[in-house]
Amino acid sequence: MIVSHLHRYIFVPIPKTGTHSVRQALREQLGPDDIEQVGLFVNKRFPYAELAAIRHGHFGIEQVRPYLGDAVVDGYFKFGFVRNPFARFVSYCAFMTRQYGAFDNDPQGTMRKILFELRPLDHIHFQPQYTLLVDAEGRLKADYVGRVETMQASYDEICARVGIPSRALDKVNSSRRGDYRQYYDQALIDGVAELYKRDLELFDYRF
Repeated sequence: MIVSHLHRYIFVPIPKTGTHSVRQALREQLGPDDIEQVGLFVNKRFPYAELAAIRHGHFGIEQVRPYLGDAVVDGYFKFGFVRNPFARFVSYCAFMTRQYGAFDNDPQGTMRKILFELRPLDHIHFQPQYTLLVDAEGRLKADYVGRVETMQASYDEICARVGIPSRALDKVNSSRRGDYRQYYDQALIDGVAELYKRDLELFDYRF
């Protein structure tokens, strides 16, 4: 997460949505009192002990409210990016098994094991995207939700809204795979659709 007091925004980085590309661009415009927490490529921590102790920087809007205060959370421009859950799940499976090449060797078998057997619901990368953007009642609290599928255009609009210059986003931590749909059978389609039902509804995605 990035909190810019200079430009009055909160960037909510949802895992597997190109967050490092956005972080890299936003850092160029940060002020001296702006804060960031991140644990991959760059190691930065928030000045709040409980949050700093968490190894990642994928915090939800309501998760940081007790530390930032209502005035900041409600008054700042809050944004994040989302991605088609079917594509995101493929990315997650490849990312989490990259060390041993399980996804490369058996994509569908790896996806089935993770989705139907392991189901690591406590892992931030596996959790539905909407959970970082809503309040306790499930109401969307983000002021703008960009899309990975139109990432540059979304980023340009965000920059215009917060008053900073835009630039072409770099590719950071990306991988090269074909169409995500090639990895699915009907059981996987149904399983992912059930798990990420709210993401599909709220952000208007489909297989």
